[in-house]
Amino acid sequence: MGEGAVLPNEPGVYYDAEFDALTFDPQMQEVVDGEIVEVVNFGAFVGIGPVDGLLHVSQISDEYLAYDEENQMLASRESNRTLGVGDTVRARIVTKSIDERNPRDSKIGLTAKQVGLGKHDWLKEEREKRQAQAEPGES
Repeated sequence: MGEGAVLPNEPGVYYDAEFDALTFDPQMQEVVDGEIVEVVNFGAFVGIGPVDGLLHVSQISDEYLAYDEENQMLASRESNRTLGVGDTVRARIVTKSIDERNPRDSKIGLTAKQVGLGKHDWLKEEREKRQAQAEPGES
């Protein structure tokens, strides 16, 4: 443990310490993968590292997504796609307001409307569809 220092008029003992720290500093335009931790009527909160980012309903899809409060999900009537708690998504950071004193109060805005972003299952479906179109006539 080593030698500690006792300072006059201080109740504690102080020791030199070495430690490793893992930090997370989200960058603007960074693409992140995360899990939906909560769904609300205006969007979904995505867990990315130690903080949650907001994926606003207008930034999820071009389709209208209705909020299903009972099942905690957003659903499209056009394509029958759903987004709910536990789903994994890929999104881009578009806004950030980091609270240095209380990082849990930081606000991160996300978008998933661009090509290559969205729910992982949707991305897989699109990849398979493109591969099927690229290989016509093969069985």
